[in-house]
Amino acid sequence: MNNQVNFIDGQDIFSFFQEYLLDEVKKGYPEIGTDKTSKCVVEAPKDQAHGDFSTNMALILSKTVGQKPQILAQFLEEKLRVLPFVCATNIAGPGFLNWNVEKDYWVAHLKTVLQEGLHYGYRNYGQGEKVNIEYVSANPTGPLHIAHARGAVVGDVLASLLDKAGYDVVKEYYINDAGGQVDKLGLSVYLRYQELFGHNVELAEDGYPGDYVIDIAQKIKDQDGDIWLNKKDISYFKTFAVDSLMQDIRDDLEALGIHHDRFVSERHLVETGKVSEILDILQKKGLIYQGVLEKPKGKVDSDWEERPQTLFRASDFGDTSDRPLQKADGSWTYFTSDIANHYQKFLNGAKQVINVWGADHAGYIKRCDVALKVLTDSQAVFDVKICQLVRLIDKGEIIKMSKRSGKFVTLSDLIDKVGKDVVRFIMMTRRNDQHLDFDLQKVVDQSKDNPIFYVQYAHARCNSVLRAAQEQFPDINLDSRELYKALQEETCFDEEVELLQKLLSWPRIFYQSVQFHEPHRVAFYLYELAGAFHALWNKGKDKTVLRFVHEDKRDFTQARLAIIIAVKNVISAGLNIFSIQPCDKM
Repeated sequence: MNNQVNFIDGQDIFSFFQEYLLDEVKKGYPEIGTDKTSKCVVEAPKDQAHGDFSTNMALILSKTVGQKPQILAQFLEEKLRVLPFVCATNIAGPGFLNWNVEKDYWVAHLKTVLQEGLHYGYRNYGQGEKVNIEYVSANPTGPLHIAHARGAVVGDVLASLLDKAGYDVVKEYYINDAGGQVDKLGLSVYLRYQELFGHNVELAEDGYPGDYVIDIAQKIKDQDGDIWLNKKDISYFKTFAVDSLMQDIRDDLEALGIHHDRFVSERHLVETGKVSEILDILQKKGLIYQGVLEKPKGKVDSDWEERPQTLFRASDFGDTSDRPLQKADGSWTYFTSDIANHYQKFLNGAKQVINVWGADHAGYIKRCDVALKVLTDSQAVFDVKICQLVRLIDKGEIIKMSKRSGKFVTLSDLIDKVGKDVVRFIMMTRRNDQHLDFDLQKVVDQSKDNPIFYVQYAHARCNSVLRAAQEQFPDINLDSRELYKALQEETCFDEEVELLQKLLSWPRIFYQSVQFHEPHRVAFYLYELAGAFHALWNKGKDKTVLRFVHEDKRDFTQARLAIIIAVKNVISAGLNIFSIQPCDKM
């Protein structure tokens, strides 16, 4: 092995090449500023035949330096050729630069994987910066259902990811316990309470008909008897219902492995004057006025009224229209209390404010972004992850659900059926902004089509190899230094190198997941890593030299265990981000 490889020991392989090439191009072309390089990437080509690494650097920077991409690519190619472990380079298409590295390069990096163990790939990118992530925040007007589960998992896994990247993460649930929907809930419970005493009632068309409303009414009857029959105190029923449903929501989230740090009440923000403070701040900035909005085209804005209202000059900052803050009757719009909530996050120290919302809130992003920028003088970064719909499929049939009709599959029902780990992983197997099909049959099948089984099976197989090796060689040394030493002294086959290439891309996947707030990248990667491992396992059936345990070759086996333990640790590290316990046996 060429010892010069070791000078990059411990560094992310993609980061090394990216930093090296950027340094070289800046030396050759000093006019290139940092702002011009943000879109430059070094990554693994989609087609392995193109090489081990690829960069778009020449294409991105060619205009800045006044050179054709091909000329700049040749300049970068020359810089790569001086590196002792780069064995082949080529320029493809309009200026993509591809290259291969020696086999020893991949083996050398396994030392870091073994030394760092379960922490391999994690880096302190956050440096303690405070981030507030608000997720779930379902209106407390009914139980959590499968659509809520997706946002809950996306938010929780993102929080875990950022925590492992060194951020100070605050996980928050915003309780919408003020406004018209909660009033309708209170009335619905009151009517059901009357009904339990034999009174004929007419349920409101826009009320809540679900059986859970009857259950809440029954609790009130059991606790208070008939004392409310002649007292139409809707506020009591409303408060009781919200408290009851929030307890159920907390219990369901607990069953899914989710624990929020803070529960913030909209009603509390109103009662303590936090919402009115927003009006005062915007008034002093000259950003509110009395006016009448034009009727929205298409879908009607729920806060629109054809009467004078207190309006925020959101259109001055790029929003499509000005936004109402206070209605003609003096009540606050939902938007006002919402920006008060976001402003409090900033006042509590959060420099990044991240929300996980359902697709029906996509049109709400711009106005909140504008308001937060105005209130914080652009000091806060606002990011929203939109979760598209989830379709629940059972035996090939889509289960139709409607919260308004009271027909839906609750989160607790789903967890009872398939388990929390399955729910947590499957919800991450598509980008959050894409629709997801949750197939109840596939998630219990033991096949490649079941992503969580496929990943867990790879981990279990790693453990079975370790058990077999220790039975064959009871004194075999699994210390990371001894494993790496054994691997250096034995031949590493091309098929094993393919697995190492996937394994060593983990730090880059972790970085990109953190950088773009996209935890689904981790799920995608784990599935691909499991696939690479299973492929090597299957090749060993026909090509005996690729088997991990050899009865008469202790050192050879020990070298294979270095790869096995590295794969096992990376799968464990990835599953840990999902708060999923890896399986030792299956």
